[in-house]
Amino acid sequence: MHQVLGGGKAPSIHALCPYGALESLYALLFTGSFIKKIYSGTVVLLALTVTLGILFRRSFCGLLCPFGALQELFGKIRQKLFKKRFIIPPQVDKVARYLKYFILVLTIGMAWYYGSLWMSPYDPYSAYSHLSSAAGSIEEDPFTIIGFVLLAITLIGSFLYDRFFCKYLCPAGAFYAIIGKISPTKIKRDDNLCVHCKKCDKSCPVNIEVEKLDQVTTAECLNCNECVLACPVKGALEIKTAKKTIHPMVMLLMVVGLFFGTIFIAQLTGNFEVLPKALEQGEIIPIYEVKGYDTIEDAAVKTGLSLEEVYQQLGIPAGVSKSTKFKDISAEFPEFAFDAAKEKAGGESSSKTTLTETPSSSENATGLVDVSGIKGSMSIQEAMDTLAMDAPTFYTLFKIPENVPAQTLLKEISTVSPGYDFQQVKESLQ
Repeated sequence: MHQVLGGGKAPSIHALCPYGALESLYALLFTGSFIKKIYSGTVVLLALTVTLGILFRRSFCGLLCPFGALQELFGKIRQKLFKKRFIIPPQVDKVARYLKYFILVLTIGMAWYYGSLWMSPYDPYSAYSHLSSAAGSIEEDPFTIIGFVLLAITLIGSFLYDRFFCKYLCPAGAFYAIIGKISPTKIKRDDNLCVHCKKCDKSCPVNIEVEKLDQVTTAECLNCNECVLACPVKGALEIKTAKKTIHPMVMLLMVVGLFFGTIFIAQLTGNFEVLPKALEQGEIIPIYEVKGYDTIEDAAVKTGLSLEEVYQQLGIPAGVSKSTKFKDISAEFPEFAFDAAKEKAGGESSSKTTLTETPSSSENATGLVDVSGIKGSMSIQEAMDTLAMDAPTFYTLFKIPENVPAQTLLKEISTVSPGYDFQQVKESLQ
């Protein structure tokens, strides 16, 4: 839907992925704002899946995750074709399972440090959701090809080995595995009833040897309940939550009901935003904030510029129709690079504006920067936009440490970098 309808009408995969909210958590706690592409609805999804993890272990992974479903589909295709199950040697498997925890620490650390969805270009799930625009995505950001390569590896891996990505690479799965360790839900095996047929072992998508355990407490368990459903003896394997036995179908209904019921309530109460807020009447945005899903005509309306000015400022070839989306221009004119055009027009990553170059509108006749309009309630990014400065210049001017995210409010920089005094720095510049 996002690819067909566009980003203004259907949410991106990032807005619908709970892991995105975890990546945004640092910025939300210390600056009160979300990182780009994350909204309140994403935080609702994170809180909801954490709740599911506490109550029912990795039930989101086992019963709801669409990327898990994609892996299962490829696994079922293999079963139909080969009637065989392949298993990675135990010595390799045991070590490889720790890789997802390393990826968890790496991706969260980098996202918190840079204040952005750092993992996005390398995310196979993001690549999957952009298959219809793969060429454009790679052209926009060459590193995105890594995400598509990892997607191919994931699908081939899942064809050969059940839940390949879940077992070895998924940082969200690692996070829910840690949360699930405190859950009261577990699968218990009654050795007096067990006939040791090992059907439970054969049905487990993450290769847990259920037949050897009295109860399944490993963090690897997805709570998919396939083992319980495969067991031929009633009562030999049961799902237990706080000593209460729960039927797999009841568990499924509880998880699905809690998940979608909470989302429905959040939507009714206006707490499930997954799209950018529509511009209010008369509100305009800088031209470098237009999106790839906007048409040239949309950009003129949003920026308050004439069509001619939009074409001129973004360097759009004259033969492009005004109804063309920016992300589609390169298909007709390969030399047009949308991000580069926005930078040239004064985007946030543009490097053309420095203190030693042509004075901007924020500079006075003496060449000094007028910082009187910069308030502590502004984020660093908002202040940079106000002064039309690039990040290196602004950070240098205001003596802000490089590790402070651009979403941080100026008055709250001291919470990230103790000893920094915004008001004192501002006064020294006036």
